[in-house]
Amino acid sequence: MDAKRSLEVTHGATMIEPTLAASNSLSDGEKTPAIVDTDKPYPTEEEFATLPKVPGHIPWTSWTVAVVEFAERFSYYGTTAVFVNFIQRPLPIGSSTGAGKIVQKSGALGMGQRASTGLVMFNSFWSYVTPLAGAYVADQYLGRYLTIQYSIGFALVGHCILIISAIPPIIVKPNAAIGVFAIGLVIMGLGTGGFKSNISPLIAEQYKDERPYVRTNKRGKKEIVDPAVTTARIYIYFYLLINVGSLTGSLAMVYAEHYVGFWLSYLLPTIVFCMCPAILFACKKYYTHSPPTGSVMGKAAKLIGFAFKGKWSINPRTTLKNFKHPDFWERVKPSNIAPADRPTWMTFDDAWVDEVRRGLLACKVFLWYPLYWLAYNQMTGNLVSQANTMNLGGVPNDVINNLNPIFIIIVIPIMDFLIYPGLRKAGINFTPIKKISFGFFLSSLAMVSATVTQYYIYKLSPCGSNINALQSPERDCSAPFTVWIQVFPYGLIGLSEVMASITKLEYAYTKAPKNMRSTVQALALLTSAVSSALSQALVGLSEDPLLVWNYGSVAVVALFGGIGFWLTFRRADRDEDRLNNLKESNWGAATDSDVESSVNPGVDTVNVMAGEKSAL
Repeated sequence: MDAKRSLEVTHGATMIEPTLAASNSLSDGEKTPAIVDTDKPYPTEEEFATLPKVPGHIPWTSWTVAVVEFAERFSYYGTTAVFVNFIQRPLPIGSSTGAGKIVQKSGALGMGQRASTGLVMFNSFWSYVTPLAGAYVADQYLGRYLTIQYSIGFALVGHCILIISAIPPIIVKPNAAIGVFAIGLVIMGLGTGGFKSNISPLIAEQYKDERPYVRTNKRGKKEIVDPAVTTARIYIYFYLLINVGSLTGSLAMVYAEHYVGFWLSYLLPTIVFCMCPAILFACKKYYTHSPPTGSVMGKAAKLIGFAFKGKWSINPRTTLKNFKHPDFWERVKPSNIAPADRPTWMTFDDAWVDEVRRGLLACKVFLWYPLYWLAYNQMTGNLVSQANTMNLGGVPNDVINNLNPIFIIIVIPIMDFLIYPGLRKAGINFTPIKKISFGFFLSSLAMVSATVTQYYIYKLSPCGSNINALQSPERDCSAPFTVWIQVFPYGLIGLSEVMASITKLEYAYTKAPKNMRSTVQALALLTSAVSSALSQALVGLSEDPLLVWNYGSVAVVALFGGIGFWLTFRRADRDEDRLNNLKESNWGAATDSDVESSVNPGVDTVNVMAGEKSAL
C-alpha cells in the first residue's frame, strides 16, 4: 500500500505523517523503508486545525477537457433549447421550416404542452440513465478516454438524425417528423450518457497531487494545499464552461429557430460538437489516463453482499443494529480473513474496502437528489411555457431560460474569489453537506416564486386560467406584465446549482474508489433520471388550470428534501477531511498474491467513519 499519499489512522493517533510503513506481510525479511516527501510535507494534526486550505494549480490539460465539455454542452443545450416549441406548437402559417420570424410563434409538430413536457422529461431521463452503461464500459473494458470518443460518435449520429427530422420535406409531415425525431433522441441520449459519466472524472484526475501538503505562500505564511479544495475549484470552472456552452448554444439556436428554422438549430450544434473528438485526439498523449480494471464493479457488489451476509434479521431493530456495528466492514477486510477462508474473488487490499465504504456514503447522499432535480426540471419545460403567457416584448419565449446560465456565470467567479476564500479565512468550514442543503432550500424558494407568478398570470390574463386552450394568432391571452419577472426562479435555481450541482460532481469524485469513479459519477447522474421519472407523475399538472399546484407541489417537495438531507447527514461534516484522506488502495486488477503483499495484519485501523451513524 502506498501510504505516502494517504492518511493512516491508527489507535493512539488520528492524523499522522503518512509513510511507507513496513508490512509484516511482505516476503521474508523484506521491509519497506519509510519515505517522507520533504518538498511537500504532510500537515500535522495541529496544522490541519489551524492553517488555511487553498487550491493548487489547475493543469492546462484540465482546461482542454473543460473546452471539450463546453463544445458538448453547446451542442446539447443548443439542440434541446428548441424542443419545447418544436413539439408543442404547430407550424406557423405558410412556413415549411417552423420559423415564426417573431411575427408568429415558431413550432413544428403541434402536439401540445403535455406532450412536450413528457418528451422533454423522457429525454432528460434517458440521458441520465445511459451514463450507467458508459461507466460500466469505461471502468471495466475501454477506459475513460476511448469510451468518451465512442460516445461522441453515437451522439453525432443522433444529432444528424435530428437534422433530418427538421428539414422541410419531413417537418411538414408531423407523423413522419415525430418518428425520426424520436429515433434521433434515443441515439443522441446513448452518446450523451457515455460522455457525461466519464468527462467529469477525466478533468479532475489531470490534477496529480493526491495528498495535502504544507507550503509557504508569497507573503511568508504557511498554508495547506488541499486536493479536495483543488477538486472543488476544478469543478467550479468545469461548471462555468458548461453554462457558457449552455448560454451561447441556447441563445444562438433559439434565434436560428425563429428566423431560419429548426433544421439550422440542429445543424449548428452538430458542427460545434465536432470540436470534441479533435481536441481529445490532439491532447491524448498529455492526458493522465486511468486504465480499465476488469471486474471491479462485480467485486464491489460481491464485497457489499459479503458484508451484509448474516446481518439480516426478522427484527428490523436487530438488522439496523447489525449494520451499525463497528466491525461491520472490518470483518470483511482481506487481512482479517484467513487465506484458506478468503473468497477467490477477494483480490483487493484493505484500503479498497474503506474506499468502497466511502463510495457507498456518497451514494447515500445522492439518494436525496431526485427531490432537488424536480425543481430544476421545471426550467426545461413548464417555465419555458410560462414565459409564453406573459408580455415577451419581442423576445422569443425560449430565450428567457438563459437567465439561468447568465446568473451562474456571474456568480461562480464571485464565489471562487470572494465568498469561499472569505469563509475559509474566517474559519467557517462550508462543507459539501452544508452547500448541498443550502442548494435544496434555494430551489424550493425558486419554485415559490414560480408559484406566485403563475397565480398572477391566471388572475390577470384576459383568458383566465385557460390561456393555452384559448390563445390563438387572433387572440392574445398574455398576462399584462413583463416576462423578466422570471429572473427570480431562474436566478435562484442558478444559485442553487452552484451549491448543490457542482458539489455533487466534487463529492462523487472525491468519495469514489479510484477505479470506480465513472461508476459513482454515473450513479450521481442517475438521480436526474429518477427525478425525470418522478416528473412524469406531475405531467398531469403541467397544463391549465393546474400549473399553480404544479409549482407549489414541487416547492414543498424540494423543501422537504432539504430538511431531510440536512437531518440525515449533518453529523458527516466532522469527518470530511478524514474521508478525503483515507489510505489509498493500489488495487486495480490484482491477483491473490498481490493481496498478501498489500494487507498489514499488524495495523488495527480505526473506523474513520465513526461520525456517520450508519454502517453504509
